[in-house]
Amino acid sequence: MNYTQTLDFLFTSMPSFQRVGAEAYKPGLERIASFCQHLGNPQRNYYTIHVAGTNGKGSVSHMLASILQQAGYRTGLFTSPHLVDFRERIRVDGEMIPKQKVVNFVDKHQAKMQELDLSFFEMTAAMAFDYFDQSDVEVAIIETGLGGRLDATNLITPLLSVITNISLEHTEFLGDSIEKIAGEKAGIIKKSVPVVIGESSEAYNHIFEQRASELNSRLIFAEKEWVLNSVEHFDNENQHFSMERTRDNRNYELDIDLLGDYQRHNIITACAAADYLAEHTPLTISRRAFREGLACTAATTGLAGRWQVLSREPYMVCDTGHNTEGIRYVAAQLEALECDKLYCVIGFAKEKALEDIMQLLPRKAHYIFTRASIDRARNIEDITAVAARLGLDYESAPSVTEAVHRAKCLATSADAIFVGGSNFVVAEV
Repeated sequence: MNYTQTLDFLFTSMPSFQRVGAEAYKPGLERIASFCQHLGNPQRNYYTIHVAGTNGKGSVSHMLASILQQAGYRTGLFTSPHLVDFRERIRVDGEMIPKQKVVNFVDKHQAKMQELDLSFFEMTAAMAFDYFDQSDVEVAIIETGLGGRLDATNLITPLLSVITNISLEHTEFLGDSIEKIAGEKAGIIKKSVPVVIGESSEAYNHIFEQRASELNSRLIFAEKEWVLNSVEHFDNENQHFSMERTRDNRNYELDIDLLGDYQRHNIITACAAADYLAEHTPLTISRRAFREGLACTAATTGLAGRWQVLSREPYMVCDTGHNTEGIRYVAAQLEALECDKLYCVIGFAKEKALEDIMQLLPRKAHYIFTRASIDRARNIEDITAVAARLGLDYESAPSVTEAVHRAKCLATSADAIFVGGSNFVVAEV
């Protein structure tokens, strides 16, 4: 098979959650464990850091990967979903897995994958584990796909676990309450392996405290370890954070090439995780590597779609925030934008809590609702029905391309355009 045929096989024989949603979800570790044993358990041949959470796990994973790469380690990074290219999911030192490596892996192991009836995500995780081993990776950042306890990535025993935050998501799989979802995320905590909690909350702290106590695992609340004193947006591509490490009251002036107000939460989590790794594990991370790794996160790792500026006149930005909490952060930043008129190109996935999310959207904007070219995308009629009930100013366009074109026709150089609501909409842009 060539690369195109290989991807066709992967996406059709093993449906992905990204494309079809619930029917692709296969919880449990039995299949991935059997397959990795078939591969020789490559995930045991390098250090790992495991990252879970409702929002921010992608940004935190990329920050940590950039820091470790700046520290001189050959660094693997496994994330999901991808925006444009499947290979975005598997990177070594910021470079995507070569197409031929994807083809070779599937050619060699296709029969075993079919025999075990692997899900798309299980196959992808195993491919990452194997490629990292082949590439002599020294440390890998592994982001969970969905949940934690039954996620295919939970096969690893990491140096450190990280849980960014908890809010309601994928309730059909993870449970219909914050406590139940926290219990699933807490499933990544391993015996005697420390865990960093990015954002604490009275609603779920006790879940993590109980789990960590049962497993004799050190529990680190990031917000107690690092304090954010101020944030400055000193240009349109970077943010500057004044931070204080509480254990020694040391001040850090940190830049990051990621925009988005929500990064103030993620940088605290990343700082706490990196500091623990430097102080308590075999990994050596200098202050220089720490600062420079954060400063070039996007440039080093290829992270895209996080409050990413696409043009200046008019100001056009996209963001992949797609659940209630993610949209809440994005909506607050949209409210604060200084522009004459705000145009929003928005589409959603089918399973999202439409009413809850759309109630958060700024009332001052003009909306162009659309549908990404994927089966999992929400029908425009469903979206406009809610928009009408909420009294939003809106129109619709049958495709993302047409919606963006319409927004550009309407906007002047003093206006702003936002594109988001779904990974799929951002991917098409």
